[in-house]
Amino acid sequence: MEALRSLKEAIIVYLDRSGGLRKFIKDCNDFKGAQQMEAVYRFSLDVNPSDVLQLDALLGDCILHDPIKAVSLFQSVCFLSIKTLSLIDHIETESQVNVVLKPTHLPPFPNYCLDLSEFPRGYGPMRPLALQGLVIAMTRVTKYTQGARFLCSEDACPCSRGFHHIRVHAPGATESATVRNDFTCFLCFSPLKEDVKSRVLGEKQLVELIHVRAVDVLGVHDPASLRYQSVTLFLRDELCNSMRIGHLYRVVGIPAHVHQWPNVTWSVEACSVQPWIPKCPSLVSNNFQNLHTASACSPWRFAAIVANSFGSPVIPPGLYNTLKLGLLLSLLQTEDNTDSPNHLDVLALTSDSLIIDRLMRYSLQLASRGIHHALTGELLASLSRDEHGASTANIHAGSALLASGGVCLLGDLTCYKKDKMDMLQSALESRTVSVFIPAKKYGDDTDQQLSFPIQCNFWALVDIASPSKRTARCDNALLGSGEMGSVPLQLTGAFGLVVQCRETSNNHPILSMTVHTLRQAMSPGEPLYPACMQFTTQDYKELLAHARQLKVDLSLDAERMIHGYYMGSRRFRSDSTQRSSVTSIKLLIALAQAHAKLSLRTEVLEEDAVIAVLLCESSVTLKHGASALIFPPDAAFPCALHDLDSLNQRDLELEEHRKQILNFVHTYAPHIEE
Repeated sequence: MEALRSLKEAIIVYLDRSGGLRKFIKDCNDFKGAQQMEAVYRFSLDVNPSDVLQLDALLGDCILHDPIKAVSLFQSVCFLSIKTLSLIDHIETESQVNVVLKPTHLPPFPNYCLDLSEFPRGYGPMRPLALQGLVIAMTRVTKYTQGARFLCSEDACPCSRGFHHIRVHAPGATESATVRNDFTCFLCFSPLKEDVKSRVLGEKQLVELIHVRAVDVLGVHDPASLRYQSVTLFLRDELCNSMRIGHLYRVVGIPAHVHQWPNVTWSVEACSVQPWIPKCPSLVSNNFQNLHTASACSPWRFAAIVANSFGSPVIPPGLYNTLKLGLLLSLLQTEDNTDSPNHLDVLALTSDSLIIDRLMRYSLQLASRGIHHALTGELLASLSRDEHGASTANIHAGSALLASGGVCLLGDLTCYKKDKMDMLQSALESRTVSVFIPAKKYGDDTDQQLSFPIQCNFWALVDIASPSKRTARCDNALLGSGEMGSVPLQLTGAFGLVVQCRETSNNHPILSMTVHTLRQAMSPGEPLYPACMQFTTQDYKELLAHARQLKVDLSLDAERMIHGYYMGSRRFRSDSTQRSSVTSIKLLIALAQAHAKLSLRTEVLEEDAVIAVLLCESSVTLKHGASALIFPPDAAFPCALHDLDSLNQRDLELEEHRKQILNFVHTYAPHIEE
């Protein structure tokens, strides 16, 4: 008794110091103001076990290793507080107090962490554990019974009135464990009947969580000899809708065995949910630091050299530089930020799909999360019936949702059927996934339409030289007058950046790739090009990870050029179908911000805006065929960089383009310069 009293005193002291007592009194006042008396009063208490351990080691140990006993102690303290302070008038028994303890943090030791890649499960202790993972599926929010009041069927029994038989939900309990018709009275053993009017309902949601490395199977990484299996999380009441499909979370929960005859499933009752961002190395290598210092004389030079040497393990340096620059910029615009979306989708038009596919596959592994969509897989989302007794639909993430905060590689769009193209076009234009849940099929009362935001970049290519498909001439710079291959113009127009992959006659891609492949076969594993010997794939990973974290601001000069070009283009293009849309200015800003990040700057300069305008104008020309400015197709990256002379030549050409853009802004949007 003395030990129990000491633990209860420690609970009161902790609640007073942590602010939990004030929250508890506020919750009681909310119940007190309710018009109808409740059979069960639910109180959610946040506790930090580390703080409790410093106050009382025995109480902290109880919370960490015996959560059922800890709930009983907190329940007793809360009931005594209600009676002593007269917080709720009509409460009669301690069983009417339903306390839910929510550990916010756990000690950072291996015994308190659950690795979702470890097996077998279900043999460990049923106590709070911390786990991290990716949400791959979830149900809609449904109802469950928080607590119910039962009365004895024998009128002469004292339990036929009052609140003697109260049942509340416990972790791992099913609905039948809380409410059913075979309970008996503990005094006279007569059958109990539920007072249905006193039933208290809450909300629940089921979420499937899996180890984050499981998505490597859907990317381009080498599959590891590991087995991954998702775990089911139960989110209840205030935790419902706290998780989103395709996002990473750190969860503190209590494992439980859910009995559904004849099966027993292992699941986790979530106590707290927090977004989780994995730590990754973001230090720029010495090689890139030296290059950045040496190229400080030009605001374009560092990004140009980085793009020129990019992808050297799969294609020769200098080949398809404009596309490589676009892929790098897209890799930098993958932050998972709903408040400021900055998607940068890339579509490549090519007559050699094999080379471009290799380049995109190589680039995908540098994304914070890369998903390679399979033609037979689900692109957006799919539905299935829930298997955990929730009697509702389970929404499974497709490739687009799994790639949240990263890149989804679609491959060759000419291989897609028309219905898939229409679905993709709708997703690109709305940036949402709409899921229709028919009530009749999944046991709901009414049909329901749910929407999920798409927060990834899409990469795709179109083979315009395939003889089996309708094609457009790849040597024509104005492709907006018809379809590109078998892909409708409306779909290509939904992509932000469209790049036509073509090379000059003195830099033929087939000859360059032939030499590249032969050199790889003769010297496997060795650097093939002296200029690229110092830049490894790991160097690029670290550079991109560092650049993604940079917060950039738009300078006044860059803002004037972007808005001036945007307004001038709208005035220049009289045809409404060719007029710049609202998404164009978002594309311009996204490109300029990404180029500033690639150049390791925290301010978007006018020179970054020049690259954005050149890339955007080239893309608009390919889509619509009417150019506001007369630029070469590869004006953003006109030539391969072999030596210092080629770097100087590129800087001179970009400077001429900058003057041309400023003159265009002065002509068609003079008010911007004021």
